[in-house]
Amino acid sequence: MFFRKYVVPALALAGLAVAIQTVRTSNSPHPYALPVSAPSTSPYKHTIAGSGIVESSTRNIEIGTNVAGIVTKVHVKVGDPIKAGDPLFMIDDRTLQSELAVKSAALDVARQNLARLAALPRAEDIPPAEARVAEMESNLGDMKHQLERMQSVDDPRAVSAEDLEKRRYAVQSAQARFDQAKADLAELRAGVWAPDQEIARAQVESAQAQVDATKTEIDRLTVRSPIDGQALQVNIRVGEFAPVGDLATPLMLVGNTAILHVRVDIDENDAWRLKPDARARATIRGNSNLSVDLAFAYLEPYVIPKRSLTGDSTERVDTRVLQVIYSFPSGAIPVYVGQQMDVFIESDAIPAVDITKTNIAKDQTGAQS
Repeated sequence: MFFRKYVVPALALAGLAVAIQTVRTSNSPHPYALPVSAPSTSPYKHTIAGSGIVESSTRNIEIGTNVAGIVTKVHVKVGDPIKAGDPLFMIDDRTLQSELAVKSAALDVARQNLARLAALPRAEDIPPAEARVAEMESNLGDMKHQLERMQSVDDPRAVSAEDLEKRRYAVQSAQARFDQAKADLAELRAGVWAPDQEIARAQVESAQAQVDATKTEIDRLTVRSPIDGQALQVNIRVGEFAPVGDLATPLMLVGNTAILHVRVDIDENDAWRLKPDARARATIRGNSNLSVDLAFAYLEPYVIPKRSLTGDSTERVDTRVLQVIYSFPSGAIPVYVGQQMDVFIESDAIPAVDITKTNIAKDQTGAQS
């Protein structure tokens, strides 16, 4: 009886109090979370606002390779300063080095052959040739003397006609050998024939061209920096395969960061308000207190579809924008290449539109149709 009379009502009253407190608590306004930093605001009365992304003054250059292959050496690290022509990384060149050795040997042979021809005649080759001429001259004299003796015989029966013809032919043969020896000596003294030298020289040039071509192919395996700047990204390692072509992730990214650029997307509806000589200021996202004055660099006079910067599926990419590039010195504010900024450009006030005149013009157009 006591439980039903006192305990149950007390529990009911306690439950009712808890329910009332819960309802009051849930209906009370919740305090809004304060932003980490105040949103960016325009310093100008009339402004054009745009989203900008920081890039190097030379654009962010995606480094590729002419020849695919295994990387054997990487010469730079992220953040290293580089000069135009500095090696960035190297592709395996062992095959071409072996070809170069073969072609260099062929070049040496061609050069030595040309040098041999240019050195002719050798001094030690002249005396043997002169001795042969003297021998042939002596032999010719002997053959002539024998022929004269046979011709001087008074009795024609003492010498047969056949022997006499043999002596005449022997003299002619000796004369021919003597003439040949003299011609050989003259040729030896004259040196190498000019066309032979030209052929040998052409062979040297051909071999040299092949060596130079192979050296060029080897040099192409060393990828070098096209600019003075800084290595912004290094996405290749020793032992990895470096492919050719347009890659989703570049092998390396370089750029000149002494002067930074901000590429600003201006909505095409505001493009007509843009003036190149207007003042502009950029603010870092996340800290509206960090801002920098911008100098107009150039604009790309072609309106393009807006590119997604954040990758958020809710970001609008169905608009078209005019891209304007501004510059500011590196170190003016702590900002990095690829970082987004809010950019404000001073502009004239938007002229007011007379809605009444607009509606009248529309009515007139509808009546005429």
